[in-house]
Amino acid sequence: MTSQIAPPQPAAAAPAGHRLRWAGLAVILVAEVMDLLDTTIVGVAAPAVRQDLGGSDAQIQWITASYTLAFAVLLITGGRLGDLFGRKRLFVLGAAGFTLASALCAAAPGAGTLIAARTVQGLFAALLIPQGLGLIKAMFPPRELGTAFGLFGPVLGLSSVFGPTLGGYLTDADVFGLGWRAVFLVNLPLGLLAVLAATRILPAEHTDRAAGAGRLDPVGVLVLGLAVLLLVYPLVQGRELDWPLWTFLSMAASVPVLWLFTLHQRSVLRRGGTPLIEPSLFAKRPFVSALATGLVFFAALSGLLLVFTLHLQLGLGWTPLHAGLSMIPLSIGVVVGAVLSGGLLAPRHGRRVLHAGIAVAVAGALGLWATVEHGAADLTGGQLAPALAVTGLGLGLIMAPFFDIALAGVEESETGSASGVLNAQQQLGGSVGVALLGTAFFGWARTDGFRHAAGWTYGLVAALLAVAFLTAFLLPRHARPEGADH
Repeated sequence: MTSQIAPPQPAAAAPAGHRLRWAGLAVILVAEVMDLLDTTIVGVAAPAVRQDLGGSDAQIQWITASYTLAFAVLLITGGRLGDLFGRKRLFVLGAAGFTLASALCAAAPGAGTLIAARTVQGLFAALLIPQGLGLIKAMFPPRELGTAFGLFGPVLGLSSVFGPTLGGYLTDADVFGLGWRAVFLVNLPLGLLAVLAATRILPAEHTDRAAGAGRLDPVGVLVLGLAVLLLVYPLVQGRELDWPLWTFLSMAASVPVLWLFTLHQRSVLRRGGTPLIEPSLFAKRPFVSALATGLVFFAALSGLLLVFTLHLQLGLGWTPLHAGLSMIPLSIGVVVGAVLSGGLLAPRHGRRVLHAGIAVAVAGALGLWATVEHGAADLTGGQLAPALAVTGLGLGLIMAPFFDIALAGVEESETGSASGVLNAQQQLGGSVGVALLGTAFFGWARTDGFRHAAGWTYGLVAALLAVAFLTAFLLPRHARPEGADH
């Protein structure tokens, strides 16, 4: 996904597009749905997993964080591998590996094994998901690209609505005595369908490789992965270990290791190689600001989703299905906000929509804080619904235009690398949010109870979103117009 797609050999065939392109789009959407379901379903099932397998509070966080962390570290490399060896080949490999890893998750005998299998799942997702953009560009003529990409919003929006509900239902239904394991087994028919359909429908290998894809940068992958691990690991484990000195040293060490990564990338470029990330991106203040804004925003979002379901199940004693159903107002708010923002508001008002969305999300998070702290001790879904809907509306307003605006300040030649970095940043933000907010929630719960822990964590979500509101002032005012050079 990081390079321009090479045109098919017969020049006259390009305008017509791939014969089975709409069926191919359906296959790609199935893969996207699998990834999104794994992000939303697993959080609802996490308390049931701990009840069955045991394990610590930190291990609950790692069930989510290990997937997004592995996904973030390998995501950019996954796109480069598709450029080098063919996107169809990597798509099939990623889908097959993801499906096998899902089966391993379902069969996990202990929490540690499950976390390891989730890590493998994230690694294969990083091979699978980046191929979608390049495959769509290879299959569709320019006049149909807008329609093809426009189908992502409704499909992924519906998946986000039904994901938590499905996770709660599968866990509660205890089909064949599987309990939470059914949450992972649901990927098996979807994954097998994606593998079988992809081999027959997606375009042949010689049409889907990128010209001038360059070489891999394994040293860059290792150094970047080390920087991320030095930051996230102590955030998750620190509270369990009573914050020994090494946890703070580890987090501090992530900064110079990240600096070493940037030096390595410049060195690769000077030698005529292909860096993992274009170093010139980090000299652009709007893009760096977009990274900061996105990191904080996605951390707040992922942390909120985890803490909310933990609060309902561990604090209020709700079943997984009850917890999943209670998240429907949030998901509907996200869909409504995304539709309003992407189709109506963002093209006209640009960055102002981001600020409006963040402000609405802050109001929603503060509403959750007030409902939990000052409402009845025995909360109901109806009492939480208004604040959840407002929060979701704000999140949807933000997510639709964010990536377009973030890319407005980069050159056309940097767009592929920048897109990969932004997607990786989204996953990294999710890992940091689960680590940071999950640690805060469990720490406060141990001393002050789940109710106050949830309320204060929702307040912390509002504070993080307020930081994103400030950094968003450094973003470009509007997305780059179609066809503009930069």
